[in-house]
Amino acid sequence: MTSSTTQLPLEGQAALVTGASRGIGRAIAITLASQGARVACVATSVNSAEASAAECAALTDGALALGVDVADNAAVKSLVKDAVQQLGGLNILVNNAGITRDGILLRMSEEDFDQVIAVNLKGAFNFVQAAARPLMKSAGRIINISSVVGVTGNAGQANYAASKAGVIGLTKSVAKELAGRKVTCNAIAPGFIETDMTAALSEDQRSALLAGIPLGRIGISAEIAALTAFLAGPAGGYITGQTLVVDGGLSL
Repeated sequence: MTSSTTQLPLEGQAALVTGASRGIGRAIAITLASQGARVACVATSVNSAEASAAECAALTDGALALGVDVADNAAVKSLVKDAVQQLGGLNILVNNAGITRDGILLRMSEEDFDQVIAVNLKGAFNFVQAAARPLMKSAGRIINISSVVGVTGNAGQANYAASKAGVIGLTKSVAKELAGRKVTCNAIAPGFIETDMTAALSEDQRSALLAGIPLGRIGISAEIAALTAFLAGPAGGYITGQTLVVDGGLSL
């Protein structure tokens, strides 16, 4: 851990981040740790969360690697209880875990639809429900990672778009329910972000993609992480029930 005489924005806060093994989730966990938060990195297995937790541990006093099936309500409740005990409370919940099972509507299997809804939408519900009481005790923050396709829809992603639109609806409802206990709940809807998938695009595919983005570039995970930290920090305290689209203008 690095030392400093200046208090960090999230010093003394405890955060739990799902889908923290790679990509946006890993960037969020590390950014929160860099701002002083103790972080529980949650992935499908403890092993897959360990690398992120190790990076967080180098930046903050407390970091955990935890594994769970986010669609399993009972398992999530148990994990959140353990995380709260080990972290000494909970101030920030980031629901980032998500999967895709793309395919056109007429060929999409019921299993592919159900699985995406179970992980992306039910998973977020499970963690919000399990974490609500400790968050109410701390006037905490909930940040749900949605997607621009939850706002616009997208051909070939009926399941994913439905799950991410559901996350937005969940966010608004939770914001209204928990506002009386000073808990905020917001959603971030990223557009195209640099990932393993976008790195594999051909030059022609990348050019076609960029043509639809007014800012002319793909976003990076650090930009989503920075906004998450803002919403979790002191300056984000009067924002709730909102969906912040970070897409370079793609949805305009």
